[in-house]
Amino acid sequence: MEKLTVGKAIRAGLKRSLESDPSVILMGEDIRDPYGGAFRLTSKLSMTFPGRLVNTPISEAATVGLAAGLALRGLKPVVEMMFGDFMALAADQIVNHIAKFRWMYNGAVAVPVVIRAPMGGRRGYGPTHSQSLEGMFFNIPGLRLVAPSHRHDAAALIEAAIGDPNPVIFIEGKLLYALEMSSASSDFDIALTRPPYPTAVLNNAAGETPDVTVVTYGAMLPIVEQAMVQMFEQDEITCEIVAPSEIAPLDMTVIGKSVARTGRLVVAEEGARSWGWGSEVIARAAERWGDKLRAKPARVAGRDVPLPTARPLEDHVLPGEADVRKAVETLVLQ
Repeated sequence: MEKLTVGKAIRAGLKRSLESDPSVILMGEDIRDPYGGAFRLTSKLSMTFPGRLVNTPISEAATVGLAAGLALRGLKPVVEMMFGDFMALAADQIVNHIAKFRWMYNGAVAVPVVIRAPMGGRRGYGPTHSQSLEGMFFNIPGLRLVAPSHRHDAAALIEAAIGDPNPVIFIEGKLLYALEMSSASSDFDIALTRPPYPTAVLNNAAGETPDVTVVTYGAMLPIVEQAMVQMFEQDEITCEIVAPSEIAPLDMTVIGKSVARTGRLVVAEEGARSWGWGSEVIARAAERWGDKLRAKPARVAGRDVPLPTARPLEDHVLPGEADVRKAVETLVLQ
């Protein structure tokens, strides 16, 4: 039986949405066959759904503006950014239009636009094709940011995003595309909270209280998992990994329950360290459960420099397993 990767699951979710809802249309640069998008996630869909996939010019602002208008007229556009970095070109349409219309018109309109954004590095694509630019949109009210991992059902997540009346930025870690999607593991007990945007909770404490809570999302999750497996085997450090799929707005309930049990918190993200998502998680945890923390929380993130193209330099800039291990060991073994 063929393994279902995250990339294939997203494609399956797009296909099911096109089948079930005639108002769904896909838009983006070269998404029609024979190309099928930069990462081939729309391959063969234009042949199956003629007229429902629209190749757009190299103008992200125009594409997102068109999507906003189509959404206001009752369609459900799904825009594929060739690379998530190019969202900067559409920032005005995203920040000042699709995020605002529902509020400006007192709920009389909905803007169900989904923007699919391949994000992240580790492929040597250089400083303008490897960023984690979701950080630009975390503090924009009216936007929902969703990030699948290999532990979430990526097909169900993209379907939920398409059915959401709110605009959704769908963060797709590029390294996840080829990774097998699985909700089972020999190293962790895995539980998922309720849909539509579940949080994955991975625990290797075998019924005991874990030593540390590690909060992460998207393509950082497999890196965190590998680091925690090594620490368990070498130092018997146990953990509870909390990986939300909805990263903004952020529900802290599951994170809070875990922090209350462990008393230690590490956050891990691929984006730059300063002004990051992890900083907000730590701030909220300190505000609400500071009395439960037995040690100062730790952050794992990318360095505050543009990403290099050379792979050894890129590896130096981006956070890896060693960085996760160092942060956890500093908290647990001090």
